[in-house]
Amino acid sequence: MTHTSGRAAFKLGLTGGIGSGKSTLARLLEARGADVVDADAISRRSTEAGGSAMPAIAHTFGADFIAADGALDRQRMRDHVFAVPAARQTLERIVHPLVAIEIQRQVAASGSACVVFDVPLLVESPRWRPQLDRVLVVDCAPATQVRRVQARNGWDTATIELVMRNQSPRLARLAAADIVVHNDVDDLGPLERAANELAKQFGL
Repeated sequence: MTHTSGRAAFKLGLTGGIGSGKSTLARLLEARGADVVDADAISRRSTEAGGSAMPAIAHTFGADFIAADGALDRQRMRDHVFAVPAARQTLERIVHPLVAIEIQRQVAASGSACVVFDVPLLVESPRWRPQLDRVLVVDCAPATQVRRVQARNGWDTATIELVMRNQSPRLARLAAADIVVHNDVDDLGPLERAANELAKQFGL
């Protein structure tokens, strides 16, 4: 829906643990007229071959972290940042400012009544909250997260649990939430209903 009232768009932060259904809810809100700013997708584009982050990554981490096509070797980097926590901070110092610039560009170009900030690390990074009107957390049980990611990505349980440990704890996400959408079932019903209610609430 085009936003024509002259008021600033409502800024909704959307987050959740891996496998929670966060990105599915983002797509449902987009289908109802929200503009979705996908921080993860922007970050991935910056680390593709020719991406804006690649020169600094190559300089900082070396050629071993660059795949044959010139993109970031994601598996090698994932293993490295899990093993060396300081490496995660170094990578974030390279990528996050570039992501922030692109997010600002997309928000400025939005014509919707509601802009959804789809941010996996929203709770972990304090810079996001002041930019948002509300924070919505999609929540499910840890066992549900593991099962979904196994089905989607083919990862083993140990890898998934390692990723989960490197995200904010479930209770911390819930404590940061203004709105919680529970998503422990595998049909779209709860997320569809939540998207419909949110669309009404935010003028979509």
